[in-house]
Amino acid sequence: MQEQIKELRRQMMDAIGGIHSKEDLADFWQNYLGKNGQVAGLMKNLRSVAKEERPTMGKLINELKTETEARYQAAREKMEEAELAARDRKEQIDITMPAKRDRVGNLHPLTLTRNEMVNVFSGMGFEIYDGAEIEDDDHNFTRLNVPKNHPSRDMQDTFYITEDILLRTQTSTGQIRYMDAHKPPIKMLSPGRVFRSDSDATHSPMFSQMEGLVVDKHITLGDLQGMLEKFCQQIFGESVRTRLRPSYFPFTEPSVEIDVSCFKCGGKGCSLCKGTGWIEILGGGVVHHKVLANCGIDPDVYSGFAFGIGIERVAMLKYGINNIGLLTQNDLRFLKQFREV
Repeated sequence: MQEQIKELRRQMMDAIGGIHSKEDLADFWQNYLGKNGQVAGLMKNLRSVAKEERPTMGKLINELKTETEARYQAAREKMEEAELAARDRKEQIDITMPAKRDRVGNLHPLTLTRNEMVNVFSGMGFEIYDGAEIEDDDHNFTRLNVPKNHPSRDMQDTFYITEDILLRTQTSTGQIRYMDAHKPPIKMLSPGRVFRSDSDATHSPMFSQMEGLVVDKHITLGDLQGMLEKFCQQIFGESVRTRLRPSYFPFTEPSVEIDVSCFKCGGKGCSLCKGTGWIEILGGGVVHHKVLANCGIDPDVYSGFAFGIGIERVAMLKYGINNIGLLTQNDLRFLKQFREV
């Protein structure tokens, strides 16, 4: 028995030196100090030892058990200290290292442009109206005085859902719905997305438009020009001027295209204005009397003006963007260049 105790102590010493992980530590406990471990096995074998030797052998086994437990505890404490030191090293902060910077997000250039445009018109007393993107033919075309044979009704220009339901091609639909619910005086602005079957460097099947409408007594084309000149100066700079050119829209008469003097070259002629000194910015005109009548407003008493502005166009001109696709590609290298002033 005494030789067994000496041999087990030698094995225990070898085993304690081979502990390098928590798994090794657990195996050591099970092998030597567990309920079915080797030290407990020696205790069970005492019954086979002569009675006169049992006290001596029992004392030796208890001394082995005490030593084994002490060495196990020492190994455990050493491992815990090593783990704590490793965790401390990992959690240390080197204050000489450059700080990690959190990227601050910024608004999309379209959102920046839309907000700026809305702020200008809100300052002039316009009420913001959000219209539906899915419309019926009546509000999108018929009540806006668009003839049945007008090219804009063709399937190659308009996204139809059913024969009479479509994705709106213009925010002018908001004018009709607003006039149905409100009587003059009216001063409303309807920004939102519109949809047309068109795609190239300057056109997209989905784009943003901002429609404005003013209806009251004695409204003239001069009121439209004065208001839009103030708007253009707020967006592009105080030095810009506007001019009107004759045009045609079914829902206005007379209809005009509004140009702004080139804010890049000051009207001298450059690549932005294609050497003309002027940039086409939007369309508008005096509201057609049939459109007013279609909404229950007496055209002999009231008149009004309406205008439509492409938000993408304003953003592209304002920020010098040469391809409308950049506004929808979500490329952070492009988007992070824009900041709200």
